[in-house]
Amino acid sequence: MPTDPAAAAEHLRAVVGADPVRTALFFDFDGTLAPIVDDPATATAVDGALDLLEGLALRFRRVAVVSGRPRSFLEARVGPDVDLSGLYGLETRVDGVVRDHPDAGRWRAVVAEVATAGADALPAGVLVEAKGLSLTVHYREAPGAEAAVLAWATSAGAASGLELRPAKRSVELHPPLEVDKGTTVLALSEGCRTVAYLGDDVGDLPAFAALDRLAADGVTTCKIAISSDELHPDVAGAADLLLDGPAAVVAALAPLVA
Repeated sequence: MPTDPAAAAEHLRAVVGADPVRTALFFDFDGTLAPIVDDPATATAVDGALDLLEGLALRFRRVAVVSGRPRSFLEARVGPDVDLSGLYGLETRVDGVVRDHPDAGRWRAVVAEVATAGADALPAGVLVEAKGLSLTVHYREAPGAEAAVLAWATSAGAASGLELRPAKRSVELHPPLEVDKGTTVLALSEGCRTVAYLGDDVGDLPAFAALDRLAADGVTTCKIAISSDELHPDVAGAADLLLDGPAAVVAALAPLVA
């Protein structure tokens, strides 16, 4: 793994820039295109990031944002030439077509009920973010509540059938469907000979694992972890390259659309 930031950026450009028409680029949103913030509603992509996606989409076979955010959040920010996978693949906009996972709709009422219960039961400072088909409980502004949040989420998941997933200073509850960033990346990489994924959280590990599967089939891959004080060692250990924050992502890839 290149450790020098300039070398890492150059290596990334060399890998993905060799054959753009057969290359897919996948980006997480929070922590990758936008800095992590205390209030998730205020998250904003760094300068140049959204223009970068649009420029890359004009050159590459596929450019997509693969995020735990709802599709509606991403659609309000990301242009129509970029594909979107929201809620880890439960909601998508691919090639201009908007779809929800066919088995997810029946979980909306369950998610709403659990989110309401969490808002009433959890300590002050904990934010329950209802996303329609899933929910996230944030304890970033109440770090002392971590144990209480995990205990509540474990109990709520067992009672409701929702699946627990850890994330940065938060925990997520999802429908128990075989959908994650890995299944999404595999589906959207069909026909590509080079695939890169950029992410920063444990929810991105299935995408990195998907790239390992593609590499075993002869696809050229590049797994990029975005560094921060909160980068999980498993994410760093699974990556081929490290880039130092969202601004470094823009700086590394901007020459490909200059």
